[in-house]
Amino acid sequence: MNDLNQIVKQGNIFGIALNYKNLYSTLQAQFNEKPYVKEPIKPVLFIKTPNTRNQSGQLVVKRVGEVLQAGAAVGIVIAKATSRVKQADANDHIAGYVVINELSLPEDSYYRPAIKAKCQDGFCVIGDVVAQDQVNNVANLELRVYVNGELKQTGNTSDWIRSPAQIIEEISDYMPLNEGDIIITGTPLGRPALLKGDVVRVEVDQLGAVENTVQEQGV
Repeated sequence: MNDLNQIVKQGNIFGIALNYKNLYSTLQAQFNEKPYVKEPIKPVLFIKTPNTRNQSGQLVVKRVGEVLQAGAAVGIVIAKATSRVKQADANDHIAGYVVINELSLPEDSYYRPAIKAKCQDGFCVIGDVVAQDQVNNVANLELRVYVNGELKQTGNTSDWIRSPAQIIEEISDYMPLNEGDIIITGTPLGRPALLKGDVVRVEVDQLGAVENTVQEQGV
């Protein structure tokens, strides 16, 4: 397991927006209005740049005047170089899974996730990797967000639109994935807002938890 945690320190981090049915359903009508007039067909991707990497126990910094939101997520850790993989073979390319707090500012457009919203320093808190064979039924894991000990958000991976295997097939069709890359499988509806001094804890069944304290910039 130590080897897996070292591998993910070098990989890229990609995210899938709109992968929970409960969130997607609240936006479905909006997608069919101008300027898009069409629902997204392929996974809506965003990136988490290297400066976003954070870990449990470290501070999360929000800027004065900005709204910072927590987001419970499961990350897929890629085991080996992956290109044009079929869904039936995708699990062979998964090393394990990891709990993530995918911090973000509110998003104005899910078609064009904003770099500013996703890529500020420390906006991706990554837990310890759990090997794939140690996770029983990844498609039925409960996710929880606590703020100052109070439960603020829940979700379950049974609400995924695309499974990890589907995500890998669709992404690897046009973009290679490499050992140690992480794909964030989305966040459920109801991201809680965080304030200065808040302690935020994200838990995922079987994957563990990450916990951080929010500090306001300049304080």
